Amino acid sequence: MRLLLAGVALVACAGAAWLALQRVRVERRLREALAAVVGRLEPGEAPDVAGNLSQALAQLRRAADASVERMAASGRLSLALSGALDAVPLGVVITDRAGETLFRNQAADSLLGRRAADALALRAVSDLLSEAVAGRGASRPLDLYGPPRRTLVLSAVPVRGAAVVVVEDVSERRRLEAVRRDFVANVSHELKTPVAALGLLAETLAGEDEPAVVQRLAGRMQEEAFRVARIIEDLLDLSRLEAEDAAHHEPVRIHEVVSQAVEHVRPSADLRGVHLSVAAVPRSWIVLGERRQLVSALTNLLENAVKYSDDRSEVELLVHTDGEAIDLVVRDHGIGIPSRDIDRIFERFYRVDRGRGRDTGGTGLGLSIVRHVASNHGGDVLVHSEEGEGSAFTLRLPAHGPVGLMADAG
Repeated sequence: MRLLLAGVALVACAGAAWLALQRVRVERRLREALAAVVGRLEPGEAPDVAGNLSQALAQLRRAADASVERMAASGRLSLALSGALDAVPLGVVITDRAGETLFRNQAADSLLGRRAADALALRAVSDLLSEAVAGRGASRPLDLYGPPRRTLVLSAVPVRGAAVVVVEDVSERRRLEAVRRDFVANVSHELKTPVAALGLLAETLAGEDEPAVVQRLAGRMQEEAFRVARIIEDLLDLSRLEAEDAAHHEPVRIHEVVSQAVEHVRPSADLRGVHLSVAAVPRSWIVLGERRQLVSALTNLLENAVKYSDDRSEVELLVHTDGEAIDLVVRDHGIGIPSRDIDRIFERFYRVDRGRGRDTGGTGLGLSIVRHVASNHGGDVLVHSEEGEGSAFTLRLPAHGPVGLMADAG
């Protein structure tokens, strides 16, 4: 019996020793696993795995919670940055050092596209990204002939662990720069002629004693001074038109606009014997707009018609409506406009017949003013012309309120 009890005790001791050994092994493996995890934590968050295991596990749990919170915050920040980059008009492409695309915003998709025709732009982006990955920043313009024709500026920037290419569409900026250069050149050219004439006339006048000659030279100087004043006045009108908007619009009666415009033009028409045939306009026809702009636009159309008509001919002013818009039609029977010039007549300083335009005192800005007025009023200006037969310009304006097709003109 004693031997049996001794055997049982021996087996129990052996089992306890084995269990203790297993516990030590498990704890050692657990500490090794914890040490591997701790090595990936921030230094301030790493628990002491060599000390009390329960405390180390509690610290590790807190570190894990903090890491999860950081990941959630990082996810929120990533979504916010992605949304912000999608909102900017610049294209942004981000890749890692292996060339794998990490991010591409909506503007990049729009500017670079995914069609075969955009392969040139995509190749340029790829080349710049390669340079940025190698640590070299670069920038280059890229002309795409479309359609539509565009000019892009691509800039590559190396960043830590990645590369970024920013794509900017400068097409509109380049177009506006070209317009500005042309405008400055045209203004300089248009002012140079009368200013030079004034200088020459003044020099001649200074050495002239004959009263008749002095009077003639003085008259010429007045004409050139008037031309300069007209150019400056029209330029100021264009500047005001570009600055004004619909916020200042109010109901304007069309018959009052017609009456004022005809009154402005009648003296020059009478001087050349041109008859102005003006249709009766119903007093109930109203547009929403700015009276001064509308009178200026119609006056310019009538003046052009008189200038380019033969002496003792007729210029007609007709008014129509389709119930939604009111059409002011100015028709002449003059020289007409060549078809090749139709698309350009609304450009600033463009003249079909430059010699005749200057002879009649034109500035080349009248039709540009008409186009801006039509645009400011949500309308349009249309032209129909045949060489040698005359031209018809239509200023089309949205009607304000109901417009009867057969309204009483009284």
